Amino acid sequence: MTEATETETKAGVWVPGMKSPNPAGRPPGPSKQQKLLRRMLDEANDVLDAVLAKAKEGDPASAGLIFGRILPVLRAQSQTVTFDFDPSLPVARQVEQVLAAIAAGQIAPDLGQQIVSAIGTLSNIRATEELAERLAILEAKKVN
Repeated sequence: MTEATETETKAGVWVPGMKSPNPAGRPPGPSKQQKLLRRMLDEANDVLDAVLAKAKEGDPASAGLIFGRILPVLRAQSQTVTFDFDPSLPVARQVEQVLAAIAAGQIAPDLGQQIVSAIGTLSNIRATEELAERLAILEAKKVN
């Protein structure tokens, strides 16, 4: 054995080429993990019955545990809204229309923020497209 191998062996690290620390191999039968899993599965019905009984008695932690596992998470859902909006106007005027609808109570502020964000995104896309068109025209003129 080399000096490095002896040092690693003393630290409890097995190194390839080293004699097996367990020449008999893994002992037959289920591992500790398999035994624990089998025990948990055997007791699962009793545990579930106990949690259900506690939930029925009004224990909020038990009820929360059960509902958290069987019901899907509720997500906020936006409703369709209607308000005066002219998409042909300049971007600043479109945003003003959204702000006026928020102020009038026609749409919720969080939904208005989403609409304003969408307007901004669309505006950026249009600006990028226009810039690409202008660049293409300039490059075409340069070639001629």
